[in-house]
Parts: sequence; structure tokens; C-alpha cells
Amino acid sequence: MKLLKVMSTGRVMILLSFILMSFIAISPNPWANGLEVINLVDDSSVKLNGLTQGDIIYAVDGTATDTLDELLVKLDSYSIGEIVLFETNNGQVSFVKENENGFIAKEVGTSNLKKGLDLVGGVRVVLRPTVDLAESEIIDMVDLLEKRLNVFGVSDMSIRNSRDLEGTNYIIIEIAGASREEIVDLVSKQGKFEAKIGDEIVFRGGTDIKSVCRSPECAGISFQNGCYQIEGGEWQCRHQFSVGVSTESAQKHSDITSKLTLENGYLSEKLDLYLDDELVNSLFISENLQGLVATTFSISGSGNGLTEEDAVKNALTDMKEMQTLLISGSLPYSVEVERVDVISASLGEKFFGEALFSIVLAIFAVGGVIFARYRNLNIALPMIFTGLSEVVIILGFAALIRWNLDLAAIAGIIAAVGTGVDDQIVITDEVMRGKSSDESRIERMKKAFFIIFAAYFTMLVAMLPLYFVGAGVLKGFALTTIIGVTIGVFVTRPAFAKMLEKLVE
Repeated sequence: MKLLKVMSTGRVMILLSFILMSFIAISPNPWANGLEVINLVDDSSVKLNGLTQGDIIYAVDGTATDTLDELLVKLDSYSIGEIVLFETNNGQVSFVKENENGFIAKEVGTSNLKKGLDLVGGVRVVLRPTVDLAESEIIDMVDLLEKRLNVFGVSDMSIRNSRDLEGTNYIIIEIAGASREEIVDLVSKQGKFEAKIGDEIVFRGGTDIKSVCRSPECAGISFQNGCYQIEGGEWQCRHQFSVGVSTESAQKHSDITSKLTLENGYLSEKLDLYLDDELVNSLFISENLQGLVATTFSISGSGNGLTEEDAVKNALTDMKEMQTLLISGSLPYSVEVERVDVISASLGEKFFGEALFSIVLAIFAVGGVIFARYRNLNIALPMIFTGLSEVVIILGFAALIRWNLDLAAIAGIIAAVGTGVDDQIVITDEVMRGKSSDESRIERMKKAFFIIFAAYFTMLVAMLPLYFVGAGVLKGFALTTIIGVTIGVFVTRPAFAKMLEKLVE
């Protein structure tokens, strides 16, 4: 009967409504399986044959693939030119295996909770512009870096600007499931590309580049002597892809080459390719291009490896990076890499599980201490229920706003629950003191909530500077703590007070 009275009070019903909405926002689905397609390469065979972003891949040629590693191992077992069959939520998709898979996928989430880099693994790169930039210039840099990563094929990423307490601007890039080498190399380069004949610039990346081929018909490993062994037993593979340039650049090429002499079937000067003022390749110019207004050029490069397979992979990665820089253009300002953090996916999952377990364990431990103090389950159980409710509501709010849950956020949740325990003890003491006091229930609750609100505003004063001025971890911790304590003060603490009144009266 008491329980029915407790459940029917307005404040408790509000708490239960928040819990229900939180479960809806989180949408837990522990039985989810398959791999979600999050990005596709234009003109790739798999896209042209019907695979779309958002599709769920369940099996490859009848073999179930529940993890990304299983999918990649299965695809690597196919030779280039073989037919691959995907079973998806939208039916079957068959396509021809190419040098690259042509898509990026991730494991289907078991809830709407968005885990940060600390909990899923990946790379975090902190960049610092080499010059002081205005806020609008920083926004332009962030937009360009996002475009560069999208062109490269990365979609599960977070790019944001942060400022430390000294006013220094930083750009923080977090990418789940990426490798350190390719990402650091891609985002740290300014990407200023120039093609020169002698000392004269023929075309530049960005404005002069009108198109960059990325389809198998005009990009890939060179067909003739594409891979070969070099001194020391290593393998080297050459890649090439075509680019379209503006008519102005084509005319400039014509004017420059018309003045050159011939040497053994080639012109006397090479087409030198510079990236960030460093020579990356020199290409012979065929004699039939002399004085020609050519709007299409072939750019080539190479990749080395201990095996032919490694050399092919490295050559294609180098080609993809060069294509990305040509398409996205150069950054207006150079940057320096301040810090690089690499976290393994398995370690991240372990962190997440252990962190949630530690929070729940701490709540039950506090409940045990409270029971030992008051010798009353009617006090300990509502305190445990309230603490667990706060965790659920905070996670529901995080799922609703798509906030990244990382270790800082977990620490913020622990801090919020900790302050909740303090507030609940204050409320409990006032309720229990009422049995031997002449003060009215309203006066005692006023005293308790005066203390609670004073502590709440003190916490806000401490956390707001960290949120607005802090960078990275500080900002995440501050936001989660503010959200958690606010939910507690306005939702769970009043409900706890009402539960306690009804259960101990």
C-alpha cells in the first residue's frame, strides 16, 4: 500500500516519466547484428551495383559477418575481378571485387548511445595553427579538414575547435577505427600542391584542378611493370591517376613545353610535383605533348613494402591521399601536431563496461553504507533507486543530443551521482530529524533544499569556466557534470524526498 502511495505522487511520476523517456532515447537492442554502411566511394563497383549508405550487411556469400574484422578478412580472400555477394536488409547486392573495397562500414550499435574515442578506439589528433587565427578563420580550417576527411572516406569523426586557458586555439580531430599513420599524415599537411616545369608553375591544387579520377578505369596500379622487386628484396608498386585541369593551366603548359628541346623521345624538362614545397615526384613529358593544350594529365607515385601485397596497399594509400589533397585543396594556414592518442577498440570496450559497472557498484556500496547508518531499508532502497535513475536519465539525455560518451563523461556521471548522494543524506537527516522536532515538514524540506541549491550553484560557478574555456577532456567533464547535477536537483532529489516521506511516515 505504501508503495502505491509513493508511485502515485506527482514528483515520483515525473521521475518515472523521465526514466521511460530515457529508455526510449537510448533504445537498447543487445541483439543487434550486422554491419552498417556509413560511406561509399563514388564510381565504385559496390555503389554502382546498388549498395547505399545506411544499408546493413548481414552476410557475404552466405557466411554471416557480425564484426568488421570478419568482413574485411572475408573480402581480402577474394581476388580482384571476382564476384562478391552481400546479403543486406534491402536484399542482395553483387559486385566485382576491386583494388579497394569501395565502402566503409561499422558494427551496428546496440543502442543510440554515441561512444567517444576512449570507448570505441581510434585516433585523436590535436592540431595547433602556427599563427594566431580569428574565430572565422578557425571555422574555415575546421570545414576544410572535414571536407578533406570526407573525401578520403572517413565519416565516423568529430572535429571541433577548443581554446585553452591561455587563449591558444586548438583543432581536435577524433576518428573511430582509423590508423595513426594515415590520419596524422592527412590532417597535418597543409596540402599545397604545385606542378612545375623548371621554375614555372603549370597548375596548382584546388583552383586549377577541375577533376580527379578515382574510378578503376583511370586510377590504380600501373598496368605495365606496376609492381617489381627493388634492391634489398623489397617490393615497389607504382600508381597513377588522371586529373583534369583548367584551360588556363593547359595553355600555360603549351606555352612552356613549346620552348623545350627533345631528348630521347622526351622533353628536356620534367613535370615536377611539389607538396608543401617538397618534391614528391618528377614525371617525364612525352614529345607528343610538346606545345599541346592538354587539359588531362596523369600523376603517378609509388609505395614500398616487404611483400607485393604490402606494396600494393601502400601505393593505393599514397594515391588516395594525393587524390584527397587535390580535391579538397590546401589549408590556408599550416598546423603543427601537438599530440596524438591511439586507443585500441578492445581496450575502449573494456573501459566502457568497467566504467558502468563501477558506477553501479558505487551506488550499491553507498546504499549499503546508508543501511548500516540508519538500519532501515526504506531509506537505503530509495537511495539506490534514485542513484540508478540519475545514471539512466543522464545516459538518455546523452543519447538524445548525440553527445559522445568518453572517459571524461563517465567521470562527470560519477561526480554527479556523488553529489546526489550528499544531497540525499541531507534530505534523509532532515526527514529523520522531523520525528523528534517541532518544525513542520515544509520548514525542514526548505532547509534541506536551501543547502542543495547552494551546493548546486557553487558547482555551476566552478564548472561553467571549464566548459566555456576548457579544451577536450575538461569541457566534456564539465558538461556531463552540469547536466547530471541539474537533472538531480530538479528531478531526482525532489522525488527522493517525496519517497522518503511516504515510506518512513
